[in-house]
Amino acid sequence: MIYLITVNYYSADLIAQLLTSIQGQSHAPDYRLIVINNSAAEDCATLAGDRVVILEAGANLGFGGGCNLGLNWVYERDLAATVWLINPDATLPENSLNHAAEFCSAHPTLSIIGTIISEPSGKIWFAGGEFVPETGKIVASTELPAHPDTEYVETSWVTGCSLLLNLQNFDPCPQFDPAYFLYYEDFDFCRRYAQQGHSVVMTSIHVIHQPSAIASRTPTLTLQNSTFSYLLALKRHTSQPVFWYRLSRILFHAVRVGAVQPQRAIAILKGVLYFWQRSL
Repeated sequence: MIYLITVNYYSADLIAQLLTSIQGQSHAPDYRLIVINNSAAEDCATLAGDRVVILEAGANLGFGGGCNLGLNWVYERDLAATVWLINPDATLPENSLNHAAEFCSAHPTLSIIGTIISEPSGKIWFAGGEFVPETGKIVASTELPAHPDTEYVETSWVTGCSLLLNLQNFDPCPQFDPAYFLYYEDFDFCRRYAQQGHSVVMTSIHVIHQPSAIASRTPTLTLQNSTFSYLLALKRHTSQPVFWYRLSRILFHAVRVGAVQPQRAIAILKGVLYFWQRSL
């Protein structure tokens, strides 16, 4: 059984497209789509079905909190499950569900598995995550692995937009840090479990993603959340000198753009202030 977990925040129309792409898979393995509803109860009620489970969060738990609700639900029922965290604004190309199930079955010791993500145009959106603790560099690669014939390659982190887990390798159930409401929770998740000895790899499994289909609805709030989460990730995974260097650059950038993009500058400063308040 493969369980796909997606977090809904007024995105039922996008999840309907995701579900259509899942249902269109030929000879697909047995699956369940678990929809974590972070929005009003009626928003995605029409999606429920034999293979679709709606879990009401009762509040907006953010991405990581929503994923935790779904992971706990699966873990209580199937300790050996394959779990696929997938964004509402993603779709599965033909045979990708089979590919994912077969890969996880063939490589049961691999814990955290990323996929190639492309935009509808075919442009690569994510092909692995790079992290340089000495500088605080956290970036998503858009270059395909140099050895395309290998089944997988190790990487620093993979995006929660499309992330597979061999659940049998985790005891207790893997969890995202609830301190991250949105952004960098996937980076933190990968780095924490890598430090515990879990593998983090990229494969040739492929999904299609519509960038900014959700985040573009609230650009200033998105920037505020990403600023806070980036600072939190730096604090937890780099040194103090690196953290202060990156913070100074963020503040300088906010001041520099303030005259021409005041809303952007305010969003950045709100993110910094929120981080500072939470860190006290």
